Amino acid sequence: MADKVPASQVPPVNPPKPNSSTFMTIFMLGLALIVLLDNDLRSALGGAVGFVFQPIIGFGYDYPILTLVLAGLIMTSLTTALRPLFTDYVKQAESQKIVGAYNKELRQARKENNMYKIKKLLELQPKIMEKSLEQTKSQFKLMPISMLIIIPIFAWLAVFVGDLESSKFAVPWSDSADFHQTYVLPAWILVYSCVTIPFGQVLARSMRYYSFKKRLKELAAQGK
Repeated sequence: MADKVPASQVPPVNPPKPNSSTFMTIFMLGLALIVLLDNDLRSALGGAVGFVFQPIIGFGYDYPILTLVLAGLIMTSLTTALRPLFTDYVKQAESQKIVGAYNKELRQARKENNMYKIKKLLELQPKIMEKSLEQTKSQFKLMPISMLIIIPIFAWLAVFVGDLESSKFAVPWSDSADFHQTYVLPAWILVYSCVTIPFGQVLARSMRYYSFKKRLKELAAQGK
């Protein structure tokens, strides 16, 4: 019969110390909040970005939906294209598999009240936490750079929508929807999100598939 060791005797696991990428992420989120709340700063930033985007996808304010769609596609493409520079998709999948197996064993041990197994598993927790953190470290590294793309584009879109002579547009359920109308979020952000979220998911999955396919070819070439 396995020895039972009280879980209280297991030494606590110290959380990892925040690194520079964490502070940079917090800084960029703070900057995004300032831009969101400060109308003058948002207008200045949006106006500067407009010198580039307005002639290309502004269409003289004639096709605001198309402008929102193209801005969303540009932003999503740029941020998604940066991911492979910071994320090893194959290594990420391996880490997810290890963490998932560990959590499954820990749940089973607790269900069986096997304190000896729980103790042994908790002793491995620092290494497992390190594996789990590997999945988020790349996101923290990527987020500040992504925000450098997202914040200016959003600032310009806010200025663009604010300068429209008519903010009305048609949707299947209404002929007089308003970009400035708020449905939890402003309507123009919802329109923007309807494009960027699905497109971003498809693009990210495509890049992940390409990474796995490339890795499989490398393993096949090595005879593994």
